[in-house]
Amino acid sequence: MTDRTALSADAAGAPTRTVLLRGGEVHSPADPFATAMVVERGHIAWVGSEGAADAFAQGVDEVVDLGGALVTPAFTDAHVHTTSAGLALTGLDLSGARSLTAALDLVRAYAASRPADRVLLGHGWDAARWPERRAPRRAELDEAAGGRPLYLSRIDVHSAVVTTALLDLVPGVRPAGDQPLTADDHHAVRRAALAAVTPAQRAEAQRAALDQAASLGIGSLHECGGPDISSAEDFTGLLALAAERPGPRVFGYWADRDLELARALGAVGAAGDLFVDGALGSHTACLHAPYADAAHTGTEYLDAVAVAEHVTACTEEGLQAGFHAIGDAAITAVVEGVRAAAEKVGLARVRAARHRVEHAEMMTPAAIAAFAELGLTASVQPAFDAAWGGEDGMYADRLGAERARTLNPYAAMLKAGVPLAFGSDAPVTPLDPWGTVRAAAFHRTPGHRVSVRAAFTAHTRGGWRALGRDDAGILVPGAPADYAVWQTGELVVQAPDDRVARWSTDPRSGTPGLPDLTPGSELPVCLATVVGGREVFVRPQG
Repeated sequence: MTDRTALSADAAGAPTRTVLLRGGEVHSPADPFATAMVVERGHIAWVGSEGAADAFAQGVDEVVDLGGALVTPAFTDAHVHTTSAGLALTGLDLSGARSLTAALDLVRAYAASRPADRVLLGHGWDAARWPERRAPRRAELDEAAGGRPLYLSRIDVHSAVVTTALLDLVPGVRPAGDQPLTADDHHAVRRAALAAVTPAQRAEAQRAALDQAASLGIGSLHECGGPDISSAEDFTGLLALAAERPGPRVFGYWADRDLELARALGAVGAAGDLFVDGALGSHTACLHAPYADAAHTGTEYLDAVAVAEHVTACTEEGLQAGFHAIGDAAITAVVEGVRAAAEKVGLARVRAARHRVEHAEMMTPAAIAAFAELGLTASVQPAFDAAWGGEDGMYADRLGAERARTLNPYAAMLKAGVPLAFGSDAPVTPLDPWGTVRAAAFHRTPGHRVSVRAAFTAHTRGGWRALGRDDAGILVPGAPADYAVWQTGELVVQAPDDRVARWSTDPRSGTPGLPDLTPGSELPVCLATVVGGREVFVRPQG
């Protein structure tokens, strides 16, 4: 790209310059062969061909030569924990540790490097990947941390291991043995650990996460906060920070049944991680049948009656409701609760509210049909399958291979008409939008695969639709100018069914291509990200 300058803005922060981008590939249903686009006052004004762009060249403030680059809508990550994702970037990240010994070595080094921290924070350990096949014991952590307070969340953030010194700060939590803390005990120690994070540390982590998102072509984030996840100060601080600096848009969900508080905090919904259950890796997802490697069925936090009460209240208040539900029993509770709410306030009102369910992993055919009937958006994370799916993955360990193969059935969900919005659940899996699209298109269970185009739509327009916005996440005249510019190879059409792929590559189909995401191929590199017509990231040259 050449001749690029920062966009100016008026006093209210709205871009005032008119910009013509030309000489590239513009991914737009308005013109599947578009090579140029005009942006005016923060919105898309025109999309079309190179020849037609000549008519605009003299009347704009700036012309950007794309040099063959691809322009797409910016991605929306529909499930993020921004501060925790930033703390993983700026702090102790154990996701790369390949053994218990390596993890303890990382703890020792980190403790030595942070002598002034009141509480040491780390994330990302996964004993299922370690040869020892067990979590760190408390005595081992006490030694590695030098007797200091330490909190280490498992990769799914639904359990944690801690030191004795941290337990001493949390009256009432006295676990027996060395098993990771879950449920209320985990929430209590997490609150104590996060309370030790200073406002400056928190802002640093939030900036790091937002900057990384912008560098990856992400223009919007759905922050999933709540009283069992973060603090009100963390939530409102993030919304304020995002509003005052160039970067991705942040839409905040507050997972609380207190609707008045959710509104007061500036949340767009009393949704997100309002826990119906936990996670499979921590043995806390709620199942109809016991785990294959544990003699229980997990943890139920909310039942169908509580779900119905929350959905009814939110629908009557014109507020979006939503729940965290992973196990099949938890999803059943959500479906039964939402259906009961629909019987009380009316199916049309429930559907119009676009209530959402986070994760929705163990979806049966009956649950898929119910989601479609009730208009529930499934906010899902394809990287979970890439990380834990397959015949020898964590899903198979927890559920057995047969049940594991039923998880994350995206093709069936799309076929039934269930709206999908893709996200990362960062820091559970990293911010990685093209990797997320690849994970859905090349699902470990072939029958669950969707086309790259469908996955891309779920990760762009799908996130906006989950917010109730049908006019965004797409490059057409009138849409917000939220877009990313990419360096990539030849554009192709990829679909699980070869007949669809061959039809889509016929010029008569008018199907715009996307980058080749075949596993092993290089993913596109973000050259620039623009939000509302304003550049929020430009990759340094050289």
